[in-house]
Amino acid sequence: MSEIILAESSVALPPTQAELISDDGIPMETQRHKVQMDMLIDTLFLWLASRDDGYVGGNMFVYYSLAQVKNQDFRGPDFFVVLGVPKKERLCWVVWEEGKGPDVVIELLSDSTATQDKHEKKLIYQNLLRVSEYFWFDPFNADDCAGFFLNRGVYQPIPANAQNQLVSQSLGLALVRWQGIYKGIDATWLRWATLDGQLLPNAEEIADLEHQRAEQERQRAEQERQRAEQEHQRAEQEHQRAEQAESIIRQIAVNLLQQKMGIQQVVQLTGLSESEIEQLR
Repeated sequence: MSEIILAESSVALPPTQAELISDDGIPMETQRHKVQMDMLIDTLFLWLASRDDGYVGGNMFVYYSLAQVKNQDFRGPDFFVVLGVPKKERLCWVVWEEGKGPDVVIELLSDSTATQDKHEKKLIYQNLLRVSEYFWFDPFNADDCAGFFLNRGVYQPIPANAQNQLVSQSLGLALVRWQGIYKGIDATWLRWATLDGQLLPNAEEIADLEHQRAEQERQRAEQERQRAEQEHQRAEQEHQRAEQAESIIRQIAVNLLQQKMGIQQVVQLTGLSESEIEQLR
């Protein structure tokens, strides 16, 4: 039998996510940027729990070309979501491994990044990653909020609807601006909501809802206990009244017998049986 020797391939395989840089050590701009990013990711992560697919992440590298790997000139979006992919942990998002790029991207603007987010990054999402929908939001200036959808390869503005929502057709959800306190910060936040305006709850709100439901269940259980106790007391009172009435009737029967009244007459007057009256004699 002849021996077959396979020569080593001269074609270099693209790097995997384990071989790529996944942390550049650059922190988020401010605490509010970090909290805003967490809110967008956490609420959508809970929403994805009802699906068998999907990945949501943020502030991590998204690799789409080997040239980008070589130049190391692009940092990933603050928020992104990908549908139609397995649920699992990633070190970074590698398009040639996953087979697709993000469906929705959100960038959080700051003084140092706004120009890049509105121009260079927008073109990258449009021309290279082909992201279906791109949004930006300034956590310190809630009026600076916009969305775009890919139409024939070019981003077109997403107009706000009658409820002032920016609708994501990819997700069937809407982005709304919500004034409130989250993680101790009172601000206007960008939040996911259903198309009928129901906010997707964050972890704090879910904990509050669970606490409220537990308290309601406790109150219902206490009310049931009180009703059962009241029923028991009413039953006991009825029993005591019945015993008192029977005692009175028996005493009346004894008095009538002492007055030499016949047993049949006592039966008619008291309703007791002959055997019961016989026991009283």
